[in-house]
Amino acid sequence: MKTSDFSYDLPPELIAQAPAASRSASRLLHVGSKLADLATSDLPGLLRSGDLLVFNDTRVIKARLLGHKPTGGRVEILVERVLGEREVLAQIGASKTPKAGSLIALENDPATFEVLGRDDAFFHLRWSGEGTVLDLLERAGRLPLPPYIQHAPDAADAERYQTMFAREPGAVAAPTAGLHFDESLLAALRARGIGTATLTLHVGAGTFQPVRVENLSEHRMHAERYRIPAELAARIANVHADGGRIVAVGTTSVRALEAAAAADGTVAAGEGETRIFITPGYRFRVVDRLVTNFHLPESTLLMLVCAFGGTERMLAAYRHAVAQRYRFFSYGDAMLVEPGVRS
Repeated sequence: MKTSDFSYDLPPELIAQAPAASRSASRLLHVGSKLADLATSDLPGLLRSGDLLVFNDTRVIKARLLGHKPTGGRVEILVERVLGEREVLAQIGASKTPKAGSLIALENDPATFEVLGRDDAFFHLRWSGEGTVLDLLERAGRLPLPPYIQHAPDAADAERYQTMFAREPGAVAAPTAGLHFDESLLAALRARGIGTATLTLHVGAGTFQPVRVENLSEHRMHAERYRIPAELAARIANVHADGGRIVAVGTTSVRALEAAAAADGTVAAGEGETRIFITPGYRFRVVDRLVTNFHLPESTLLMLVCAFGGTERMLAAYRHAVAQRYRFFSYGDAMLVEPGVRS
């Protein structure tokens, strides 16, 4: 398989720059035996009693920091992962690559980061201030909106770029399929006997990194931390035993569930790290349905969706969405994908 196999033409004006008027007011493309143009509020009627929706409860941290070198050169830090109370992995934007031992002063905090070393595209940094790194990010950081959103983050983004399930701080990008859910939609799901549960996968900045090789077998996924609660693992087993279906809300939930699954579909509770790269030909062990946003061309997320729904079928669905003027990417519309012929 080649990266170019997962391309499609997208007019720039279809990239959503702001969320819908309300969380559940977005459109929903149902990719079933045929394509149906619906609304997110129609989702409960597409599921059945006994199904279980699994959400990601990660919370986006204010991961973007501005600073400068002792020489005065401007530095931008994008935290990829919090490693402990005082250390992080981060991307660094600077005119010259900082060396181990160098210091970075922050624009709006008296403390500094020391560069400890490098891990592939990321720098290992240690913070010298008081409290925790999460405290620092909360008071001095900026919300890391995706690069295709062209406005600076504001108060509206602070609320709408978090899902209503966001509890566990650590992500640098939102699990965007969850952005469509609000209390009214959850109430409608409950009324039909459809359950909800959460896991945690801290989305890394690598989710926006382009695939830089044409041969997919040469691509190396970024690592992400996840946690599967014991009650969720048990509940998944019970749902499947009773004939219900597991509906992953977002590709992040898919990655966590499939990374934790054994060959027989049993999900192991606990914490772990995954570099799972799901491409066409992958056999899904846990996930039966997928709610997801529309993803960038040639991205690993689109490859995952094609693995689940069938490549030609999903690319046809994307072409339909473009023709029908759906809104794309993080603040855009959603899809409910039924499993297809996997190719």
